[in-house]
Amino acid sequence: MITRRKMLGLLASATIPGTLHATADATEDHALFRERIDAGELPEAAARLPLNPRVINLQSMGREPGVHGGKIRILIGRQKDIRYVPINSYSRLVGYTEQLEMVPDILESYTVKEGRIFTLRLRPGHRWSDGSAFTSDDFKYFWNDVVLNKEILRGGAPVGLKVNGEVAKFEVLDELTVRYTWSLPNPRFLSRLAGPIPQTLMLPAAYMKQFHASYQTAEKLAEYIKQYRVDDWVGLHRKLSRQNRPENPDLPTLEAWRPRTRPPAEQFVFERNPYFHRVDENGKQLPYIDQIVMNVSSTEIIAAKTATGDSDLQGVGLGLPDYTLIKESEKRFPIKVSLWRRTQGSSVALFPNLNCGDSVWRPLFQDVRVRRAMSLAINRREVNQVLYYGLAHESADTVLPESPLFKPEYAAAWSSHDPEQANRLLDEVGLVKRNGAGIRLLPDGRPANITIESAGDRTLETDVLELITDYFRQIGIALFIRSSQRDIFRSRIMGGSVMMSVWRGLDNGLPSADMAPTLLAPTSNDQLQWPVWGLHYMSAQTQGKASDMPYVKELSELLDSWMLSTSTDERSDIWARMLAIHADQVFSIGTVNGGLQPLARSSSLRNIPDQGLYGFSPTSYLGVYMPDTFWLEKES
Repeated sequence: MITRRKMLGLLASATIPGTLHATADATEDHALFRERIDAGELPEAAARLPLNPRVINLQSMGREPGVHGGKIRILIGRQKDIRYVPINSYSRLVGYTEQLEMVPDILESYTVKEGRIFTLRLRPGHRWSDGSAFTSDDFKYFWNDVVLNKEILRGGAPVGLKVNGEVAKFEVLDELTVRYTWSLPNPRFLSRLAGPIPQTLMLPAAYMKQFHASYQTAEKLAEYIKQYRVDDWVGLHRKLSRQNRPENPDLPTLEAWRPRTRPPAEQFVFERNPYFHRVDENGKQLPYIDQIVMNVSSTEIIAAKTATGDSDLQGVGLGLPDYTLIKESEKRFPIKVSLWRRTQGSSVALFPNLNCGDSVWRPLFQDVRVRRAMSLAINRREVNQVLYYGLAHESADTVLPESPLFKPEYAAAWSSHDPEQANRLLDEVGLVKRNGAGIRLLPDGRPANITIESAGDRTLETDVLELITDYFRQIGIALFIRSSQRDIFRSRIMGGSVMMSVWRGLDNGLPSADMAPTLLAPTSNDQLQWPVWGLHYMSAQTQGKASDMPYVKELSELLDSWMLSTSTDERSDIWARMLAIHADQVFSIGTVNGGLQPLARSSSLRNIPDQGLYGFSPTSYLGVYMPDTFWLEKES
């Protein structure tokens, strides 16, 4: 453990040999913080750290300690994509390592008793990015003034703070210790905290109180409401407290970089957090990189601009078809490109909407024979060879071989190319008649035309769908592709207007038994195969409706059992049953998984692994690889 006393010694004497001119003395902050330090506005580095910061031993990870300074440029397709910074920064109360083991991060420690009593201990001396103390008061504020406030949360406590409908008992034990208790086990609590978009437990109370009706005058709140163009104080509080959407530069953060730009803008700057809680083995405060600059660009030209050196770190907006272009550019520009493995259960998957509004297609989609037929129609080998250079794995939408829960039969279920069997299944359903073009006729006489919709932001989806259109025609189904903006796409799904959609498969293809199997049962209105049933769960049964399909009900019951489980063995058994049902019932139709993701970077950017796993969950894209440890090599 590096204490503050040791830190002072390290900062006074430590150096890194070589030609990079790296020092860990007090002058290390000169480029970004020196002026503020000299003016007395900011303490020296040692005084900005917790008493016992989290120490990252880079050499044990096969990496090297770095130097402070520089900025990296990243291209984004729209302003909302600034949300990738807190996902990649990955500062969490508890978080996953590269090996997907859970460890304390912001927390000094935590204990779990009986699977239902969680005691969280903070690091003494830890501060928010504005220098205000980070203590149990910030947890108390969120609990008493947000969770229990009926105006802010009209539906009551978030689902993540409930077990079987029971809201946690929250206690402040002392200035640095809080406790959450349920009468039943809550095996998902820690994994929620470690997620790419974590369950919120705290807000910077000293800052947020000025926007809360319990602490601010009505007159001052009225000024703020007008200034920030919101309807009332509740909207004001929500807008200014969003930690996962870094649109408020004044909101204190615990992430590695803090936003300095308020939207709307074409360029967003994130600056190193002077109070970040991690250090390297030499006692040097992380992150190494001073600034992240995100430039808004057209999605269609991100790959081309990356290939000409306009980005220093780029994964978002790139697909496997872009690899050749960027690889060739290594000869002309100071860039490097690697291929990482994607973590989704399927690189591209189809989602028949079991809740679609069409009264004829809805029961057809709910018939497992139709879903199996569509899956059997797809020639995954051809998809792999044509679009993935044969480097992906032909598979149903399921967990990856790297997951301890994987079984070969999950990947093989209804994923062979067998158009003859697919045609027989559709005949059994009763779709026997065809029109002159060979397209089957529905019970009401319409041709079996399916409009498949997407958010339209991935050319790979379009390429896959062009192949699938031909495969479906062989079984008498005509497929038509429609693209729309993501927000419109999502609202149409909830309204039942979407028949079928295309998206990535299981977000987390690398689960362990101790990660919640929420993706396998209706739990959210974001789930494209059953948004109405997912909304029912998400809203605590106040909206949407419950499923009456037996296997879907069984998945929900198994998920409930997992939520009350107390052992890893019990959870493994539940996962196995849910994965088997999911594979056999083909609720989503996978194509290939283990696809490759180009990751381009400046040739001077260090500590980025040549190989890695890339996806939203559980790796938080680059998050588990700790971008705060990336650094820019400087010439001597």
